Amino acid sequence: MTELHDDQQAARRTTPGTHAWLEPALLAVTGAALAAGGIAWLAGAGTLADACWAAGTAVAIIPSLAWVISALRRGRAGVDLIAVLALAGTLATGEYLAGALIALMLATGRWLDAAAERRASHDLRHLLEHAPRSARRRTGDQVRTVPLSEVRVGDLLVVGPGEVVPVDGRIEGGTTVLDESVLTGESAHIERAAGETVRSGGVNAGSAFDLRATATESDSTYAEIVRLAQQAGAESAPVIRLADRYAAWFLPLSLTVAGLAWLLSGSAVRAVAVLVVATPCPLLLAAPVAIVSGLSRAARQGVVIRDGAALETLGRARTLVLDKTGTLTTGRPRVIDIAAAPGHSVTEVLTLAASVDQYSPHVLAQAITDEAHARGLTLLPAHDIAEEPGRGATGHVDGTVVSVGKHDGAPLSAWARAADNRATLDGAATAWLSTDDTPTGAILLRDPLRHDAPRTLRRLREAGITRLLMLTGDRTEPAREVAAVLGLDDVHAQQTPADKVAAVRAERERAVTVMVGDGVNDAPALAAADVGVAMGARGSSASSEAADIVLTTDRVDRLADAATIAVRARRIAVQSALGGMLLSLAAMVAAAYGLLPPAVGALLQEAIDVAVILNALRALRLDRTALPTIEPATEQLIRHFAAEHDDLREVIEAVREAADQLADTTGPQALHAVHHVNRLLTEQLLPHELAEEHQLYPALAPALGGPEATATMSRAHTEIHRLARRVATHLQLADANHGHLRDEQLDDLRACLYGLHSVLRLHFAQEEENYFSLAH
Repeated sequence: MTELHDDQQAARRTTPGTHAWLEPALLAVTGAALAAGGIAWLAGAGTLADACWAAGTAVAIIPSLAWVISALRRGRAGVDLIAVLALAGTLATGEYLAGALIALMLATGRWLDAAAERRASHDLRHLLEHAPRSARRRTGDQVRTVPLSEVRVGDLLVVGPGEVVPVDGRIEGGTTVLDESVLTGESAHIERAAGETVRSGGVNAGSAFDLRATATESDSTYAEIVRLAQQAGAESAPVIRLADRYAAWFLPLSLTVAGLAWLLSGSAVRAVAVLVVATPCPLLLAAPVAIVSGLSRAARQGVVIRDGAALETLGRARTLVLDKTGTLTTGRPRVIDIAAAPGHSVTEVLTLAASVDQYSPHVLAQAITDEAHARGLTLLPAHDIAEEPGRGATGHVDGTVVSVGKHDGAPLSAWARAADNRATLDGAATAWLSTDDTPTGAILLRDPLRHDAPRTLRRLREAGITRLLMLTGDRTEPAREVAAVLGLDDVHAQQTPADKVAAVRAERERAVTVMVGDGVNDAPALAAADVGVAMGARGSSASSEAADIVLTTDRVDRLADAATIAVRARRIAVQSALGGMLLSLAAMVAAAYGLLPPAVGALLQEAIDVAVILNALRALRLDRTALPTIEPATEQLIRHFAAEHDDLREVIEAVREAADQLADTTGPQALHAVHHVNRLLTEQLLPHELAEEHQLYPALAPALGGPEATATMSRAHTEIHRLARRVATHLQLADANHGHLRDEQLDDLRACLYGLHSVLRLHFAQEEENYFSLAH
């Protein structure tokens, strides 16, 4: 790969304002000529005034002619030719004031357009300028600055305060604080602990830390973003080619109208007036400004788009094809339930399983270990670990042979059948625990849906997507469950990469199709789609290379942001081109009838051009109707309560386990489980719900349009408290009955517990989807 420094230099040569001095110089000269002529005219020196205006006109002809020749060399007959003819016509007819006004209009339009593109592409250029060029490598006790191209995998680098992380790597030492806003578009600082991986491009917002390189410069995250940003331009967008097509017929039309005006009226001045108002050089450049503005706006949201064509195509897409794992789901399986054989506890099952799985690199083993750490369990030392691919791991723990993995196919006992049935209903994978070849427990795991996925798909439908399809290599049951929750139009499970390509091609025949994925197996489908979108924050480099759009933050809602921006930018681009040209046509008709003298027409055209370019710059602004604006303090509250949700998962499962025990027995053990649930409800869950009601919901109300937006959730709080009080009342009745439940209590108590479990699951899911997904 070419070094980033060379890439940046090449990028600078292609960015707007390559001849940055030309536009302001032309504006200064033409403005001075017009002003000098005006002063001379006021002083009664008409001849001198005409000379000044004629000089300003002549000066403007030279660059205009150069722009025409440049366009013709590229095979484009642009409307700059009209400007040259108008300038020459004013000199030929003695309309020197009109010529000076056209010259000033042309210079002003060019300057405005250059300034607009500089502003619009500011964020894209910032990505390039932000790219690191060197790194500080530690060798023994010495630290030496070396070119980034010399960094190798395994090198120990030093990243000082305020410095950019030069390559992808792993933190060595303590916790560090990073500003990853350039990568993600999110302003909040991120803490990374020792051993965690970080991506290049983040800024060290804390003290210096050591970084162990895990990738070279060319293979690092930021290098890929730089490569994509360099390709981000507007010249190839279909909407801009459309503007060229407008010019193809606008030019002969303008000449025809001017010729007819001259022929029918016998006045060359009318013909010049027509050409004056038909000089929309900056006007047709408004479309590129709108597209580049859209690219810039997307970059600020953590979305890197390769070029204007991808943005424009996304703006008219009607079908969206999505991968499941890592795209609609988090890509990180988590434990959703644990079943223990009679005589064993959930804590024992998880501890033994995690003690063996802590040595396994398998993604499910990692999820089991993470769950044990989250519950504060102390793992036991395991020895003689052996792992059979596709089967699981086995080891010795305290003299006991412990196995974690697939079931061996032996007949299942009653508790195991119940666990297996639950896994089937929940679409979960099961890790079976055996001790000394005896089934002891089952751990159910599932890749959870992203909290922001439902809101994202609703926003995509609002942006014009009419068909949502999921393609996944996963099993049919979990795929259908995800599709049902999200309201997808169709789902295809157990898909190979070739199947995905065929499906995408079939969809392309019906409508413009976007494909979203994150894995190596998604790369062919991404390349086959009209627009490929890669989840680049954790996805494979292969999918990023094949994609037209890369989401640099691990949030699927950035796709909805990109679609909203694309639709808006395309609409503004077409609006700017068509609206401006219609205004010019109306002015041409007025000039042909002699209603607009050349000087007045020049002023009118100047106003049209400026207005249209300013309209194109609206694409820089984010559509505020897309997402509510959340205050930083409210965002902190959201994160706080989201973390509490994670802690309360055990409470929800304990509610159902107590109900299950009541279904099996009514003895002291079942009553003890209900007492335990009551304590959890009283001490943990109900205080959480009250805090949400009195802290979170009032903070969200202004952003969501008032307290009515949270009224449904408040009603759920009321139902949770009612069911909890009912459970407590049953326990009081049992205590009054010498610690025994009456027969007439059992059905109602079981119904209360199962109902409470269902309400809590639904309520948590609704809050996470509607509220917690608003936090950036």
